[in-house]
Amino acid sequence: MKKDIQPTYYPKAKIICSCGAQFTIGSTIKEMKVEICSQCHPFYTGKQKLIDTARRIDRYQKIIDKKKVLDQEKMKRKLKSVKSKSSTTKKDMPDSKIANKKEKKIKNS
Repeated sequence: MKKDIQPTYYPKAKIICSCGAQFTIGSTIKEMKVEICSQCHPFYTGKQKLIDTARRIDRYQKIIDKKKVLDQEKMKRKLKSVKSKSSTTKKDMPDSKIANKKEKKIKNS
């Protein structure tokens, strides 16, 4: 390994944020000034606002809502078809259909 190739390491380097917060960490830079830190960043403070200039979030939300509605309609149709199949009896059928079924059974046997 070559000598004097590594930068100087400062174990107590200061990081100063524009909000006034100061941190002490190990770094190769003695003092660093930053614009934003974990104490003032909106994501960490809970004051985050989504800026949706291209309306992508709105479009995505509409797609999700539409899918939910379609899924609910499909479930309703399935329930109706299951109920209608189980509730259909000879009493619900007209006499001509019952007669046609009897004739088909006779022909098949």
